[in-house]
Amino acid sequence: MLIPWAIFSVAAGLKFWRFTRLVRQQRPGSSSELERVRASLEQSWRKHQQEA
Repeated sequence: MLIPWAIFSVAAGLKFWRFTRLVRQQRPGSSSELERVRASLEQSWRKHQQEA
């Protein structure tokens, strides 16, 4: 009775691990996007500070 549950658990864990691996591989590219957004927000903030 426990063997089918063990097989199911291992299979689900492997699928989850594969999915998260794909997400983790895409993260380094997203950090540069985050830096670009942060730089844009800082420029906008500085512009508004100078106008005030």
